[in-house]
Amino acid sequence: MSTEAPYAGLTPDHVLDAVTACGLWPDGRLLALNSYENRVWQVGLEDTSPVVAKFYRPRRWSDAAILEEHAFALELAAAELPMVAPLVFGGRTLLHHDGFRYALTPRRGGRAPSLESAEQLEWLGRLIARMHLIGARSSFAHRGRVDRATLIEQPMQAVLASSLLPSPLQARYRVAAQRVDEAVAQRFEAVGPVRQLRLHGDCHPGNVLWTDDGPHFVDLDDARMGPAVQDLWMLAGDEPAMDAVLTGYQQFREFDYTELALVPALRAMRQLHYAGWIASRWHDPAFPAAFPFAAESRWWEQHVDDLHELADGLGAG
Repeated sequence: MSTEAPYAGLTPDHVLDAVTACGLWPDGRLLALNSYENRVWQVGLEDTSPVVAKFYRPRRWSDAAILEEHAFALELAAAELPMVAPLVFGGRTLLHHDGFRYALTPRRGGRAPSLESAEQLEWLGRLIARMHLIGARSSFAHRGRVDRATLIEQPMQAVLASSLLPSPLQARYRVAAQRVDEAVAQRFEAVGPVRQLRLHGDCHPGNVLWTDDGPHFVDLDDARMGPAVQDLWMLAGDEPAMDAVLTGYQQFREFDYTELALVPALRAMRQLHYAGWIASRWHDPAFPAAFPFAAESRWWEQHVDDLHELADGLGAG
């Protein structure tokens, strides 16, 4: 894995210069926003509202994949869905400055939704259904899928290649991860083919901002092809919550209830991917600072135990 710090050359001056290059006038106010995969700054402007500058992690997505993300966001916004979409400068949304790729969006505030509120969950269900109606119109060509290769195999290899995983745990981790992989494969096979559509992909409460006028969605950085339930389960922590989300969802789009059987598999994939994500990004100085527990043997011991528990829950042999 690369040992290069991907954002070592991205200074506040670079951020201001990149915004200025778009014909905007920063007033010098910068606020680093909570983001580890990319670097995101709120930039104050003279005589107008701030913008958010998102600098993409080098070599993660191709230009074509990022442009698909932008096109999807603009398509959703054009359909009057509350999606924060990139601003267009000279016909371009993907911008380049001093070796970095970036995009600017309007700054939209808000708070996390209340996942205990049936009213808010139904509201989110309606909006996600409308998003999926748009998402089903065409397919991504460059952004991949919610699949085992992306969310299990690649993260597992990243962990095994990392110095974070203690040597005595390597064999146990490999067995646990393979059990999850086999159990997930069996679950997907048992459910059978489900319709694939363009998804938000990472529709957790942190990517939904609620205001007095209702919610809006941010961050399509993990948008990819997959089953509709991928955009629902992270907002629904239990059966009553899922019922509320689906009550709203089905007002606009039919839901295939067989997809609910995929939720334990999707949850297991996300947990395995999380550890692989940390391992693959450990060379970025932001990660040891944000996730110091990943340098401790006991965290990996618990992670291996959790993987076995997830496999057991999926009925693995």
